[in-house]
Amino acid sequence: MSHVSRGFHGRRRDPEGAEGRVPPGQYVTEDFPVLSAGPTPRTPLDQWTFTVGQPGGAAKSWTWPEMRALPDETVTTDIHCVTRWSKLDTRWQAVSLDTLLAQVEHDAAYVVAYCDGGYTTNLPLDDLTGGRGWLAFGYDGEPLDPEHGGPARLLVPHLYFWKSAKWVRGLRLLDSDEPGFWETYGYHMYGDPWQEQRYAGD
Repeated sequence: MSHVSRGFHGRRRDPEGAEGRVPPGQYVTEDFPVLSAGPTPRTPLDQWTFTVGQPGGAAKSWTWPEMRALPDETVTTDIHCVTRWSKLDTRWQAVSLDTLLAQVEHDAAYVVAYCDGGYTTNLPLDDLTGGRGWLAFGYDGEPLDPEHGGPARLLVPHLYFWKSAKWVRGLRLLDSDEPGFWETYGYHMYGDPWQEQRYAGD
C-alpha cells in the first residue's frame, strides 16, 4: 500500500475574502482534519524536552517549563495541507524559532525536525528564521490537542502543512539537505503550496 495519499476530500467552501489567499488546487474548509501516519503520541509534560543540536556540536535543550517561560506570541495565519484543504485565519500561541536558534551557535543551512512517533521532515533553515517559523503549543486559545500535534508542533505556514511537524521534539542542524519521512515516500523536498510542490517532480 502506498504511503502517499493523493485524494483526501473534506467539506468544500468558498468564503468571501479568500481570493489571493488560497494556493492553486486547494479548497477552503472550516474543519481541521486530523491526518497522521500512525498512532497519536502522548508525552507527559514532565518528560518533554526540545533539543537543537548538530553533528559534533553542543546541543541546547529546554524542558517544558523552560520553553513556556520564553516570550511567546499569537500567530494568526492561513495553513495549507498537501491533501488540498486550506484553513484560513488559524490562531496559534507559539515561541518564535528565532528565539530558540539565537541560543545555539551554528552555521547550518538545513534542519531535520524529529518527533515522538519517529516522524521527521526536512527544511531549509532560512524557512524557520526571520519570523517564518514557530514552535506552537496553543491553538485557538487552548492548549494544543495531541491529535493536532500537542503538546508542541512546528508551525511553518508558508509551506505545506506536513512540514509543520506534529509532536516535535527537536531540530538536527545540517550542512546539506536530507529527506524526512514523507519525502522518502515521494513528497516534495521543499513543499511550496503556491508552486504546487506536492510530490517529487512537481
